[in-house]
Order: sequence, then structure tokens, then C-alpha cells
Amino acid sequence: MYEKLETRTFLAMLVGVSLAFILLMKPFFGPIFWSVAIALIFYPVREALSRRLGDRPNIVALLTLTICMVIVVIPVIILVTSLIAEGLGLYQKIQSGEIQPGEYIDRVNQSFPAIEAFLAQFDIDFKGLRDRAVNAFLGGSQFLAKQALGLGQNTFQFFLGLALMVYLAFFLIRDGNKLVDLLIRALPLGDERERLLFAKFAEVTRATVKGNLLIAIIQGALGGLIFWILGITGALLWGVVMAIVSLIPAIGASLVWVPVAIYLAAAGDVVSAIVLTAFGAIVIGLADNVLRPILVGRDTKLPDYIVLLSTLGGIVMFGINGFVMGPLVAALFMAFWGIFIREFGEVPVEAVDPESDQ
Repeated sequence: MYEKLETRTFLAMLVGVSLAFILLMKPFFGPIFWSVAIALIFYPVREALSRRLGDRPNIVALLTLTICMVIVVIPVIILVTSLIAEGLGLYQKIQSGEIQPGEYIDRVNQSFPAIEAFLAQFDIDFKGLRDRAVNAFLGGSQFLAKQALGLGQNTFQFFLGLALMVYLAFFLIRDGNKLVDLLIRALPLGDERERLLFAKFAEVTRATVKGNLLIAIIQGALGGLIFWILGITGALLWGVVMAIVSLIPAIGASLVWVPVAIYLAAAGDVVSAIVLTAFGAIVIGLADNVLRPILVGRDTKLPDYIVLLSTLGGIVMFGINGFVMGPLVAALFMAFWGIFIREFGEVPVEAVDPESDQ
């Protein structure tokens, strides 16, 4: 009796201490998550270097991390900095009156009055919709301007998070296998199940990060290129915005290029509108419709609609990290239920007594 009390007390304190530790780590969720993602994505690179250099874990981890910094981290920092600078310039032009978003919408309404009539059939007030769109545009540019100002004020916090991510990634790359083995020993789920779940976690993280980021880069580059060719102001800014919204499956980049194409048609630049529409629907859309199921859905073994819903839900719940966290939660959900159905879903025939009702 006393031994059972000791065991229960210990398990209760174990759960309490674990929850306290999770809360302690909560402010560093972003750096921790992305350090894990880096270790998983660059694991093949680490293995290739390990085979070439032999048993030199520190050097292998350092070289792997250096490759990651050159290929991913530094370009992303440069791109984000450029985006914020472009957003600040856009905000200044709006404040000075050089750019007036309301006039663009009014021009579209004047050129296509049928739009207002169509919306009226559904009791949608065009003027109210116009005001919300202008406020959203102003809010977005103001947000980028604040980020530009905050980047200088929060430089220390930004580089602290970056340094923490790189520091953790080094140890996860070096000691990742040992940590996984330790978790398998510690968790009371059964070694086979735990290995299956860890394998699914790694598979989904690699697929969603590599797939979504690659698709975002491709769509953003294509969108920025066509905007630059057509002479649309802020091609770099809109290219980066398209890259960000392309994290939303199916509808992503069209949230940017469709309104611009409509405005070009309303402004009388029909040729540019047709070119942008054709390029957006065929080239940019093809990159999403063809590459996403191959790079994300196929590797995660998730249906396309689950990828869409889990990505949207993840972004709502976890912010920008949700484009990975959402599909990851969905994949683990399906993995857990797959294990349950396989192991507990069928009642053995021997367990049923045919004479039990007699």
C-alpha cells in the first residue's frame, strides 16, 4: 500500500515538474521548434558528412549547421529585411498621399459597376467592403512599418532568438539520435509505437517545411518576376507577400495577383491584365496544384483537403509556425488512430465465448 502511494506521488510530481518545465520553455517555443526542424531537415546532410569525415560529431554538426546558415537562414534574414524596408516605403507613400488605396477600389467600381450590383444581391454593402479593404491595406502597411521600427528597437531580442536557435540546432544535429533513443526509453507507449510516431514526426516536419517553403519561394519568385516585367510598383514587396500567403494551400498567391489583375483591367491596361491573369492561373497556379500534392501531401500521406484544413487551422492557432504545426498535428492524429485501429480495433475471435448467452 505504501509503495503504491510512493509511486503515485512520484508520478504526480513528475507530471507537475514536466508541466512547469514546458511553461518555462514556452517563451522560447519558436527557436526550439525551428532548431528541431533544422536538425530533421538537414539530417541527411549530417549523415553524408559523417560517412565522409568519420566519427567526428562536433565537426560534422558544425559543417551541417554552416550549410544550413548559408542556404536558409542568411537568405531568409535578407529577404525579411527587404520586405520590411519595402513595407516602410509603402507606408510612407500612403501617409504622404502619393498612394491612395481607396481610389484604386473606386476605379474598379466605376469600370465594373456590375460588381456592386452582384454584391447587393447578397446584401453586401460595397462601401463597407471598400472601407474594410482600405483599412486592411493601411493596417498591413502600418504593421510592416512598425516592424521596421521595432527591428531596431528589438535587435537584441531578435539576435538572442536567432543565437538560441542556432545553438540548439548544433546540439540536436550532433546528439539527435541519442535524444530520440532516450525519449523512447522514457516514454511509456511501447518502443515500436514510439519509433513509428517519431518517424512520422520527422517525415511530416521535413515534408511540410521543405515542401511549403519551396512552393512559397517558387510562387513568390514567379509573382515578383511577372510584376517586375509588367512594371508594377513594389514588385519585390508583392513577391514576398505572395510567398507568405502561398503558405495557404489552393488560394494563397491568388489573394495578391487577382485584385491586381482586376485593377489593371479597370485602369484600361487590358493587355497587362490578361498577361497577369494567364500567368497567375497557369504558371503560378500550376506550381501550387502540381508541386504541393507531390512535396507535401504525398510525403505526409495526408489527403489534400486535410493538408488545406490543417494548414489553415495551424496558422490560426500557432501563427506563422502553424503551416508546419497544423499538418504535423493532423499527421500525428492519424498515426495515433492508425495504431489504435490496428491494435485495438478488432476483437480476437478467441475472446468471444459462443456459449456466453446460453
